[in-house]
Amino acid sequence: MSALEAESVDRGAWPYRMKDLSDLTGMPRQAIHFYIQQGLVPEGHKTGRNMAYYGEAHVERIRLIKELQHDRFLPLKAIRAMLDERDDAFSAPQKRLLLDVKQRLGARVAGERGAIDAKELLARIGLTKKDLDELAEIGLLAVTRGPRGKLQVAKEDVWMLELMAEVRAAGFTTELGFPASVMSIYEEAMDALVERETQLLASRLSHLPPDRVAAMIEKILPLVGTFLARYHDTKVRHFFASM
Repeated sequence: MSALEAESVDRGAWPYRMKDLSDLTGMPRQAIHFYIQQGLVPEGHKTGRNMAYYGEAHVERIRLIKELQHDRFLPLKAIRAMLDERDDAFSAPQKRLLLDVKQRLGARVAGERGAIDAKELLARIGLTKKDLDELAEIGLLAVTRGPRGKLQVAKEDVWMLELMAEVRAAGFTTELGFPASVMSIYEEAMDALVERETQLLASRLSHLPPDRVAAMIEKILPLVGTFLARYHDTKVRHFFASM
């Protein structure tokens, strides 16, 4: 590409260079290049062998990945799956609605920030490092390295590990054929459920103001939680009643 062609790039649509992306997102260039190589962030508008320009969508995507990986402790494998599903599932207006609703829900969908020492937590509740690794492997939670290389888990995931410890205490041990990875049946079911829920909401409510949609979601979330718990009990009772 000639120098003249390189200068003809629409700087309104592609205003940023790699340095700008790094400054705006707080992520080092190496990390951004890695995201692009892994397909997590789309390539920029190339104007030369070592020069490219980027748009607002790149900034938003990098900030989202940073939040999911560093603040929410999601592994890149899970982030890639989430981003791929979202890109394929929603139209541009539906994405805008979901982003507007996210802003209005605020802390309701933000989760608890921060991390705690994984080794200390496991010792306190009686789980093993293998349990932790298996739960991370199936995508239920993420494990990261903190200061001095210590393993950490997100504070918002502590309840899950504590609950897993209660499952063990109830007698569902690895020796009886119940490794922590057996929880994948719930992870897969919940993934499918949330995907269908968000598609339904985006397709049916995209004509409504974001404030109204956010208020509706605030009200429906605890109701759905109650329904899932009670209906699961109902299905188990029906199963045994039919024996």
